[in-house]
Amino acid sequence: MPYPTNYRYTREHEWISPEGAIGITDYAQKSLGDIVYVDVPKVGDPVTAGATFGSVESVKAVSDLFSPVTGTVTAVNEDLKSSPDKINEAPHDAWIIKVKLADPAQLDVLLDATAYEAFISEETGS
Repeated sequence: MPYPTNYRYTREHEWISPEGAIGITDYAQKSLGDIVYVDVPKVGDPVTAGATFGSVESVKAVSDLFSPVTGTVTAVNEDLKSSPDKINEAPHDAWIIKVKLADPAQLDVLLDATAYEAFISEETGS
């Protein structure tokens, strides 16, 4: 699955859109397996770059979610409460939270799609 070139990526396998939507990558959802639960903050909660903001639970494991940026949660994807498997079906469309960035320049330090794909190749040895 190609990684959207307009997104930015973290080494912890989260993506962020230019509009501040955050989700997990195709690589992350494949590693986790079938996602059964998503734990997220509330609208208005602060998030900090590099810190956990929630978790994703799959049939295999529970994995922390790390915020790519510092900001404030402006929306939570309510559909994931009843259908967390939407992340497995379309990982780059199924956003988890949306944030208002404290500093849009933080996007510049994240990986672009090409760098993220190279990082996955290094991590998996493929």
